[in-house]
Amino acid sequence: MVNIVQSERITKPESVFLKFTIGIIRSVKLDTKKSSEKKNCAVIGSGIAGLAAAIRVAAKGYEVDLYESNNYPGGKIREHTMDRYRFDMGPSVITLPGLIDELFELHGKNPRDYFEISKLEEPFRYFFSDGSILNSFANTTAFADEIVLKTNDTKDQFEKYLEDIRTKYKITQPVFIENSIHRFKDFLNWDSIYGLIHFHKIDAFRSMDQTNKKFFNDPKLIALLNYYATYVGSNPFAAPGTLNVIAHLEINEGLYMPDLGIYSLVKALTKLASEVGVRLHYQHTVEQIVVENKRATGIRVNGETRNYGLVISNMDVNLTYTKLLPNAKKPKRVLDQPKSGSVIGFYWGINRSFPELKLHNMLFSKNQKEEYQTLFDKKELYSDPSLYIYISKKHVAEDAPEGHENWFVLITAPNNTNQNWEELKKKARENAILKINNMLNCDISENIVCEESIDPKRIEADYSCALGAVYGNSSNGKLAAFSRHANFSRKIRNLFFVGGSVHPGAGVPLCLQSAKIVAKL
Repeated sequence: MVNIVQSERITKPESVFLKFTIGIIRSVKLDTKKSSEKKNCAVIGSGIAGLAAAIRVAAKGYEVDLYESNNYPGGKIREHTMDRYRFDMGPSVITLPGLIDELFELHGKNPRDYFEISKLEEPFRYFFSDGSILNSFANTTAFADEIVLKTNDTKDQFEKYLEDIRTKYKITQPVFIENSIHRFKDFLNWDSIYGLIHFHKIDAFRSMDQTNKKFFNDPKLIALLNYYATYVGSNPFAAPGTLNVIAHLEINEGLYMPDLGIYSLVKALTKLASEVGVRLHYQHTVEQIVVENKRATGIRVNGETRNYGLVISNMDVNLTYTKLLPNAKKPKRVLDQPKSGSVIGFYWGINRSFPELKLHNMLFSKNQKEEYQTLFDKKELYSDPSLYIYISKKHVAEDAPEGHENWFVLITAPNNTNQNWEELKKKARENAILKINNMLNCDISENIVCEESIDPKRIEADYSCALGAVYGNSSNGKLAAFSRHANFSRKIRNLFFVGGSVHPGAGVPLCLQSAKIVAKL
């Protein structure tokens, strides 16, 4: 990765951006040779980025083999069934569904023949420690009216905020989100010049919390908007205000839900992949990426070497290097960067319904700053955690019996540094139930009829995430977003990387963008 020069004497965003660009120029050796290798490709891992990469590369005329160590596809997007309850186990919010539709349209297919998806008119319900409740709306005018009614802030403040996050996205989308930023020629365009001129507008040198306080006074609204940092496992008091582009995607662009649940997207993409010639190999564990003369020439899988002209890894980039490239020189500075936070999750079958809850719900802690200091500085769980509750039954009637609900309760946690997770998970469960009981004036423990859980240690083992850090490297730093591993290897030709642990970052839309970037490369 490039060496980003940071100094207290640098005060202008443009200066940092220029130094960043100069670092790229110095570190990248352009390779203009045309590839003459056989047009076949191995994709390692069937997460959504791996599936998208396979489908995109197949559209470019390659023969594609996708290898998955599990007996099912999806990576972090999984489903689990207990009794008569079905749960989406991973990501639960979808933005920019057009990126998914594109994969079908590349092959002349109608995505609606494979899955249906709906825009949520009332995406979230937010519960605060003082007993107040605030609803979000897809219609931003209605959302503004709700904010005026329930907080001390004004419609004008909210509209200025919406315009600001729209501007942030406009600046970062063509330069950072949709393209590689790791080659000199990536910056030889008008979008990059525009981004350089307006770099100061993305708030790379203010935290999310500081940025949000520029616009709002009400601590409840600030806490709500700060929470978007957790979408990438980060701390809003340390992560840059640039991450407010996440709020843009959800508030300005809209939140969506597949009509048969999140995992139906994996089923649809797997079907598409098979139809367009991608060969899917389940229970095939890739043991090594074969490298000859600084070129990826294939993989070793289930004890057999198979030759390929291209290799794309959807595996966590840290584990790609440590497990699959044992003899390669490691990009130590990238791999040693701090990792994101993780999660503790509970999947509860609930034997009654709660009309006061929506599809997506947030229950906030009383002291958000203290909560994140405990999580990220002390590496401990907070006693009054913010809770996210996802109930797909609210949208997918078949996901739980009539009159029942399926709750996915998510708590932000530190990553795995050998804590006693069984003990911490027990405490997290107690704290979660206490908080829910106080908010809903009930004893939810009496309604839990079946249960499953995840924690950072299990995530590390089952999902192949270094330290159980679901989102890869941390975004807690002014230029952390620019420091992720590139979508290609500088040292090994024909080796590429997709997924949440590499550029442009974590989350379903960015994972899909990583596949799009690799297809361009």
